[in-house]
Amino acid sequence: MSEVNIAVSAMINAPATEVYAILADYGNHHPHILPKAYFSGLEVEEGGSGEGTVFRAALTMMGQKQSFRMRVTEPEPGRVMAETDLDTGLVTKFIVEPRGNNQSEVTIATTFQSRPGLQGWLERLAAPTFLRRVYRTELAQLDDYARRQKSG
Repeated sequence: MSEVNIAVSAMINAPATEVYAILADYGNHHPHILPKAYFSGLEVEEGGSGEGTVFRAALTMMGQKQSFRMRVTEPEPGRVMAETDLDTGLVTKFIVEPRGNNQSEVTIATTFQSRPGLQGWLERLAAPTFLRRVYRTELAQLDDYARRQKSG
């Protein structure tokens, strides 16, 4: 098995505290930043905001819908939030860094162990390109959503 690491960063036109609050709120805000072309059915099972939240959702990749169940931790509250897949151990981190002019730099970074053999080779080939596309879209939606929250 090989470790696969994927990360995408973008500037978000909102202060870090506001951006982190959007990301951490799985009951109200986080579902609005998930690209509907890829994600569906986010359902909070426990908690709903930050540390201790457990949720289910599905991701469609190359026509295949994969359900997952995640637990949220906050290794650095207010700066780093992590979602860990309870079945596979895949970890996706949201890293929020304050920048000048009420902006934030947000990085979405995923790490997972690919399976052995042909299936693993295909994962290592396809997943990084696919997830980078998803994360770029998600970050653009986060920026748009954060702006609308300010003006709304």
